[in-house]
Amino acid sequence: MSRSAIETILGAIVLFIAVAFLLVAFSTTDIQTVEGYTVTADFSQSNGLIIGGDIRISGVKVGTIRDIKLDPETYLATVVMTIAPEYQLPDDTVAKIQSESLLGGNYLALEPGGSMDTIPDNGKIQYTQASVSLEDMIGKLIFAMSGSDEDKKDTPTSETQTDTP
Repeated sequence: MSRSAIETILGAIVLFIAVAFLLVAFSTTDIQTVEGYTVTADFSQSNGLIIGGDIRISGVKVGTIRDIKLDPETYLATVVMTIAPEYQLPDDTVAKIQSESLLGGNYLALEPGGSMDTIPDNGKIQYTQASVSLEDMIGKLIFAMSGSDEDKKDTPTSETQTDTP
């Protein structure tokens, strides 16, 4: 009987610690959604973006991604975002998909321009840059390296050339 009571008490302590850990984790992270105005942007690729993901200016969170959908007419990924009302974006703002780390995860980085006109509610960011695919870059590097080896074989060098009198 006493062994069962000890196991129950230890189980309750473990559960309490797990709940306390989750509460601390959620309270210290910045995962809450941002209330504000809606802006959209079209990208050729939206790799790594997730609904609820961060939108940052100079590394500071200013909004969240509300939706990602495919435009059936242009076949571009339309990202719907909510920007906090205290950040009025100039209409020449650039939206870029940036890598959060080498292990993956992307966020949407905004680079405000210098225009005096701002993007209105339900407006659109005109200038976008999709994420750079690491796999594509590695593939291009390997292809370029293998192509350069073939070029070296076909090109005569000073060692293989002989002077004829």
